[in-house]
Amino acid sequence: MSGRFRRPRAKAAPPPGTWWASDPPRRRLPWPFRGRRISPSLSVRTLAAQVFLFQALIMLLLVAVGAAALVLQGLYDAERSARDRSLAVAEAFAHAPGTAQALRSPDPTARLQQEAEQVRKGSGVDFVAVLDEHGVRLTDRDPDLIGTKAQGVGRALLGETFTETFHGRPADAVRALVPVTDPSRRVVGVVTAGIEYANVGDVLVRQLPVLLGTAAGALLLATGGAALVSRRLLRQTHGLGPAEMTRMYEHHDAVLHAVREGVLILGGDGRVLLANDEARRLLDLPRDADRRQVRELGLGPGPTRLLEAGEAASDEVVQAGDRLLAVNIRPTAPYGGAPGLVATFRDTTELLALSGQAELARGRLSFLYEAGMRIGTTLDVRRTAEELSEVAVPRMADFVTVELLDSVLRGEEPTSAVREMRRTALRGTHTGHPLQPVGEVIRFVMADTPMAAALRRGKAVLVQDLRAAQDWRARDAGGAERALDYGIHSLITVPLRARGVVLGMADFWRGAGSPRFEEEDVAVAEELVARAAVAIDNARRYAREHEMAVTLQRSLLPVGLPEQDVLEIASRYLPARAGVGGDWFDVIPLPGFRVALVVGDIVGHGMQAAVTMGRLRTAVLNFSSLDLTPDELLGHLDEMVNRLDSQTATADDDHVPLTGATCLYAVYDPVCGRCAVSRAGHLAPAVVDPEGRVTFPDLPLSPPLGVGGHPFETGELELPEGSRLVLFTDGLIESRGRDVDEGLALLSSTVAHADRTPEETCRALVERMLPERPSDDVALLVARTRRLNPSCVATWDVPFDVTAVPRVRGEVSRRLADWGLEETAFATELILSELLTNAIRYGAPPVRVRLLLGRTLVCEVSDGSNTSPRLRRAASTDEGGRGLFLVSQFADLWGTRYAARGKVIWAEQSLDRVAEPDPSLLFDVMGL
Repeated sequence: MSGRFRRPRAKAAPPPGTWWASDPPRRRLPWPFRGRRISPSLSVRTLAAQVFLFQALIMLLLVAVGAAALVLQGLYDAERSARDRSLAVAEAFAHAPGTAQALRSPDPTARLQQEAEQVRKGSGVDFVAVLDEHGVRLTDRDPDLIGTKAQGVGRALLGETFTETFHGRPADAVRALVPVTDPSRRVVGVVTAGIEYANVGDVLVRQLPVLLGTAAGALLLATGGAALVSRRLLRQTHGLGPAEMTRMYEHHDAVLHAVREGVLILGGDGRVLLANDEARRLLDLPRDADRRQVRELGLGPGPTRLLEAGEAASDEVVQAGDRLLAVNIRPTAPYGGAPGLVATFRDTTELLALSGQAELARGRLSFLYEAGMRIGTTLDVRRTAEELSEVAVPRMADFVTVELLDSVLRGEEPTSAVREMRRTALRGTHTGHPLQPVGEVIRFVMADTPMAAALRRGKAVLVQDLRAAQDWRARDAGGAERALDYGIHSLITVPLRARGVVLGMADFWRGAGSPRFEEEDVAVAEELVARAAVAIDNARRYAREHEMAVTLQRSLLPVGLPEQDVLEIASRYLPARAGVGGDWFDVIPLPGFRVALVVGDIVGHGMQAAVTMGRLRTAVLNFSSLDLTPDELLGHLDEMVNRLDSQTATADDDHVPLTGATCLYAVYDPVCGRCAVSRAGHLAPAVVDPEGRVTFPDLPLSPPLGVGGHPFETGELELPEGSRLVLFTDGLIESRGRDVDEGLALLSSTVAHADRTPEETCRALVERMLPERPSDDVALLVARTRRLNPSCVATWDVPFDVTAVPRVRGEVSRRLADWGLEETAFATELILSELLTNAIRYGAPPVRVRLLLGRTLVCEVSDGSNTSPRLRRAASTDEGGRGLFLVSQFADLWGTRYAARGKVIWAEQSLDRVAEPDPSLLFDVMGL
């Protein structure tokens, strides 16, 4: 042992001049025991007993705290369980079928009292009460409370479901309140269920013996453990006495001098009692520092001030010579020792240097993290380039310019021609700079410029002093001189690369008042540009795919509205923020001057939704050509969606199902003014009568397409001439800040004007109800009805006799003459004769003939049979079978549609020309 302050263990007198020679017995023990006499009777057994008592006391305290925590937790769990049970019972009763109807009945108490008591007894709650829409009790466990008004139910009457701990009459309780609403979401009553607070505490009382028993067991276990630890301590110390403990502390004294932290112990009078070797080295103490005052040691103003103050200090950094020391000071009196203090010293000179570097690195990491959060917030190429410049100025550079290839700006794949780029972003701390503005073309044709070198190497190039460099002047010597005169003096140029392909360039410039760029700045610039390049490439690819999806969607939507005379139509389609969605509309002319109006909504956005929309729109167009009723058409469409879902699910597991698409199909007949409507999960249209009154008719509603298993129904609307029919998707009325009911009310007030045209109605709806970038797609179709002039409709009921055909043909000829259509008489009579003869010969009564005059001339023959005629070419030996062939030759269009009873065969002729069939075909048909 060779500590600086160790005494020799011999009994000889101390050498002259040693400060402890006058009091050798007090120096026998280290400082912590100095001034405290250790009795020879003090043994390890006494210390072990004291340790045991101390441990037992700690264990008792911990067990008490744990028991209290368990009691509080038990009370909390009991109350929470009561809340959950009350809420479940109240919600089940409020949402049960018939509760809302019972509340609207003449005597709700008679209908609900017995059911409420049964629920209370079966669920384990203390009460279940039903309140009306004014908070008056309709049922209660206590009949005397029926008819009284409940307290604290205002939030539930406003439609809010909540639980609470209620204090008041008739008893304190944990209760839940659930509003009961009718189909229109109006609150018609409230169901409250709960458990009285006294019963909640009973649960805890039943658990209390278990908790206390557990605490007692834990205390016994801890006490036994402490006893075992004390016994173990006795066994491990082998009964060591004070002398042995003294030697042990002498070893600790030696360790004290070996540590790499300076320790200085001062007495109450400010004299040095102990200084280990590290303290002497750090403070440069003289050899005779022991027992000297602090001010006599020449420590410098900082350490001397701290040590003389005698106050506690933590990591106080002071200057001591050429070192920076971290000082910690603690007084010794509060710890049972003599008055004084202990000071420790650590050399932080190198640590501060390292911490400065760490702080610089932390700042750069923070900068890169912020850049990652701010760059790429949008999927716009130009905006992403601007974000790069905004992040870098002024924290990294005074000016930042970003150039991109034209192909990248257009969303195309970048080309290998990287010598010409367009400046896309420019940001600086000062104005009036000589850098080229945004939009100009930057050419990198000189091989010696830093930009060209960076493109060639594929990494950043640093030019610390632009004034001393000559290569960067090669491209534009005049511009370089202007930049130098402005004060720009340092440059880092970095190529924007993503997936190994160059997208552009980013240049960082520093001007007057800023230091030059260093090598450490290059790594930061490269990391920053790499992140921006990925964001720009993602934006470019998104722009390309988005443009493709938008083009696809636009090609699938109607290019223009078809020509027809019975409806004045205006339409709007507004895509969502994503730009591509699945909403669509269609206007389909049908035979007999009828018009079909279609509005649909596909779940989701993007290319998948656009493709799905195209498939469904095509299917509707094909099914409408069969002239099906609206419910039949939606039924076929539903079957097609189910079939497509099953096929694509087998072929592709990632396919998004079509189930959930909605559609509304309406057919307007201008002759009778009726509109047949069928809808699959879609919102009902708004009907505006000629006086401006708005209604939302109660039409049959079927599930969305693809659900299957549910028949579709058709409802009919009587539309006076001049009525407006407003068809729309849910994106028009529903948004984050507005529910469906509010949207319908706003739509109703917007279209409630009698004198507005469909185009004006569309414009008003879009301006008032939609933001600039709606969150969902919107398809809007407004149609104003017109009626076919009764003078342009002629109808004949035909007896079921072939001999009646000539008479009807003559009447038709006279009507055509009245209309001034003598030139069409021959073809019309031939068509009528064939259709009417077929109806009487092969159909069933009643038989009716109808002529419609509009843009074209339509001849319709209806009968009560469901058999459909088919066109065939008769053989030369056949006696019949040529009638429909003649009809097809003289008519522009013909076909069959089915009614509720029977069918209608129609033929349409254009009025701008007279049908001239091929004579050879006619001769061939007639067998001539």
